[in-house]
Amino acid sequence: MGGLSRGLLPLCAPGLAAALSLGAAPQLAAQEAEWRCPDPASVIAGIEGTLAHVRYLADDRLEGRAVATRGERCAGDYIAARFEALGLQPGGEDGTWFQSWTVTSDAPHGGAVHGEARNVVAVLPGSDPHGTQSLVIGAHYDHLGLGGFGSLSPDQAGEVHNGADDNASGTAVLIEAARALASGPPLAQDVVFIAFTGEERGLWGSAHYVASPLLDVDATVAMLNLDMVGRVRDGVLTVLGTGTAEEWEATLDRANARIEAPLDLRFNSDGFGASDHTSFYARGIPVLHFFSNTHPDYHRVEDDWELVNAEGMDQVTALVAAVVRDVVPASGLASLTPVENAGNPHGVQSGDAGSMSSGFRVRLGTIPDYSRESGGMAITAVRAGSPAAEAGMQGGDIIVGFGPHEVDDVYDYMAALGEFDPGDEVEIVVLRDGERMSFNVVLVAGGG
Repeated sequence: MGGLSRGLLPLCAPGLAAALSLGAAPQLAAQEAEWRCPDPASVIAGIEGTLAHVRYLADDRLEGRAVATRGERCAGDYIAARFEALGLQPGGEDGTWFQSWTVTSDAPHGGAVHGEARNVVAVLPGSDPHGTQSLVIGAHYDHLGLGGFGSLSPDQAGEVHNGADDNASGTAVLIEAARALASGPPLAQDVVFIAFTGEERGLWGSAHYVASPLLDVDATVAMLNLDMVGRVRDGVLTVLGTGTAEEWEATLDRANARIEAPLDLRFNSDGFGASDHTSFYARGIPVLHFFSNTHPDYHRVEDDWELVNAEGMDQVTALVAAVVRDVVPASGLASLTPVENAGNPHGVQSGDAGSMSSGFRVRLGTIPDYSRESGGMAITAVRAGSPAAEAGMQGGDIIVGFGPHEVDDVYDYMAALGEFDPGDEVEIVVLRDGERMSFNVVLVAGGG
């Protein structure tokens, strides 16, 4: 799950940066020639399913999968190979698996990015020869590379940020949902699987697809987004965007009842957020964002493959496949009733709503809980050593007041947070087990 202003310097092989400073061009060329993507068979030996995909994508040798880097390219090649093995059709340009374009960004706060970016696109063709519709399932596969801006491990710049949950997990479920749908009864209309890149820099990949679609966007009946689905806890899964079509809640309930291990679904109607579904909902397309919620390892070097919940990802895979089969019929056309203005488009800041990590001068140290839509901003945890922790706040608290401001949701919280400076002391009012409690907190510099 990304922000709208992420950035990283292009990655180099070990020792390459030092060689650059010495101007040793022949040596650099030799080092680059020696570098190869890790062999999937050796990386995932003995591991299957969603966990195998996370294991490969979150391997240190992919160097954090920053957009337009060689690690991202390895990840894209791996995803394309998995789609091909499933018998899907290439959905990219010129009969390839890729939608490619050149990215150029000199954003000083995010680091320069110059190079080729690639969405990976596959199609499961519908059985109706006169089919005119498509349903998109998407997940971003890029992450933060070696940290820097966007990282919540500020003292570990230069270390690989593997992004196992964010968003190797969503990419893994994307691949396995494709397997489940391709191996089952045919669907009348096309299902398009897209692994987006550049999400961490500002939804680049999904924005590019919507602006330059490979299938008619106006004939896209829905977009299902998988972003951070690797930390399902106690069977709870948050689904955002349920207000973007009249039928979504009933569809989800039916689909969930049909899977072997139903999830405890928490609905949030908001169709906007700091992830790729926003690009589609801005075009009036109904969306769902499947999300296992935030956690203390988000955007940190600790977000590694050993910490994901494979069983939970399998449950999400089953749910997504069931939702698709509920929406896309075996014959005829799909039918959803879009709802406009479900949520707050202005809440998508030039930062990350998931972490409150940028776009603000100050930091509180809370981790939002998106399973709660209103009645205060719930938090799943507070970061150790943060102002919130030192004041005595804790996970499970529901923030209802921030200085002079009432807080009903995450957007109220962001608006209030943006009005303060480092060193300001502010009264935070929370609900804890139904009781109102107040904490005086001294805010510090940084976002979050």
